[in-house]
Amino acid sequence: MRQIKIPAAFIRGGTSNAVVFDQRHLPADRSVWDDVFRAAIGSPDPYGRQLDGMGGGLSSLSKVCVVGPSTRPDADVDYTFAQVLIKDARVDYTTMCGNMSSAIGPFAVDEGMVKVAGNEALVRIHSTNTGKRIHARFPVEDGVAAVDGDLAIPGVAGTGAAVKLEFREPGGATTGRLLPAGDVINTLDVPGVGRVRCSMIDAANACVFVNAADAGLTGTEMPEELEQNAGAMSRLGAIRLAASVAMGIAANENEAAMKPSVPFVGFVSAAQDSRSLSGDATRAAQVDLTARMLSNGQPHRALPLTCTVCLAVAARIQGSVVHAVTRGTSDPDCGLRIAMPSGVLTVGSTVRQVNGQWHAEQGAVYRTQRRMFEGSVLVRASRLPGWRMAGDGGRRAA
Repeated sequence: MRQIKIPAAFIRGGTSNAVVFDQRHLPADRSVWDDVFRAAIGSPDPYGRQLDGMGGGLSSLSKVCVVGPSTRPDADVDYTFAQVLIKDARVDYTTMCGNMSSAIGPFAVDEGMVKVAGNEALVRIHSTNTGKRIHARFPVEDGVAAVDGDLAIPGVAGTGAAVKLEFREPGGATTGRLLPAGDVINTLDVPGVGRVRCSMIDAANACVFVNAADAGLTGTEMPEELEQNAGAMSRLGAIRLAASVAMGIAANENEAAMKPSVPFVGFVSAAQDSRSLSGDATRAAQVDLTARMLSNGQPHRALPLTCTVCLAVAARIQGSVVHAVTRGTSDPDCGLRIAMPSGVLTVGSTVRQVNGQWHAEQGAVYRTQRRMFEGSVLVRASRLPGWRMAGDGGRRAA
C-alpha cells in the first residue's frame, strides 16, 4: 500500500509541539481533515505512545495547526487548531492552543503568506476555534522569523527569540461570555464530591478554578504526583464535568465527558515555596500566585498559554477564587508571576469594569518558537479513504 505525502512543518511553539499545515495542502472537504490529522499524529493508540505517528503521548504533543488566508479584514491569517486525542479516535476543535499561537506568525512569514519589511513583524491572527484575534510581534532576520535570542521560558531548555502574543478581547472565547455562569464565584453541587466553591472564567479559553485546599491538595503537587493520586484526579474530573454544564458548554455530564478539552480545570493557592521539575527552588517572595492545570485528563507540566491568560484575567476580577489567593498590588496592570511545575511564568492582563460589568481588554505573554523539521508527513493511503487533493499537495510515495 502506498503512502500520501503532505507538505508540513514540525514546530515547537512555547511548551507544545505540533504538525503545522498550509491550508492549501489539505483537502477542501474539511470532513476529511480528522482522518488526515489522526493518521499524521498516530491516533488512536491504545498504548498511549503514538509511536506510529508524530505525536508524543502527551496532550501538549498531540496537536495539529492549519494556517491559511484570513476570512476577516482585521487579520492576516486564519489559524485552526486541532487537539488530537491520544487513545480515542477523535479530534477536538473546541479549544485553541495559546502556546502554538507563537508559531503561527513566524510560519506565515516563513511561508510567504505575510510580507514584512524591516527587522520586526506584526502578524494579526484570527483563531477560527474561538473567533478571537491574537497579535504576534517577533524579530525577523533576512526575511524570515528569527529563532536565536535571549528569552528563556519555563519548561524549554535554552533560549530563543521572543514572540510577544497579545490576546485581544479574550473574554468569551469558548462560551461568548467572560463569566459564563453569571457570577464571579459559584458553588457547584458535584456528584461524589459535594459542594465546591469555584470561579468559572472564559478568557482565551474556558477554565474552572478551585482553591487547592478545597480539592484536598496543597497547590504544589507535581504532575506525576497528581497522576498517581486517583482520588484527586477523580475529584478534579468531576468538578470539570459539573462546570462544563454550568458554563453551558455541555447540556449534561455525558456530553461534557465527550468534550474533554474545555473547560480546563485548575487549582490555585497563595504564593508559597516550591520546586520545579528541573529541581530549582521557587521562593514565595518571587511569585504572586501558585497554580496547576489539567486538560484531557492529564496534568500539565507547564501551564497552557490560554489558561495562563485566563488566570491573569481571573486574578484581576475582585472576588474570584484566583483573586482571593493572589498577592495584592497597587498596579492592576502589572505582570502576574505564576509558580507552576516548570518554574515561574509572567503574564499581563488588562481588566476593567464597564457599566458595572467585568471586561477583559487583553492578555499578553512572551513565548519562543522554532521550526524543527520541514518537508512532508507520510501517512498510509489506507487511512485516508476520502483523500482528494489537487495541485501540489497529496503526492504519492512508495
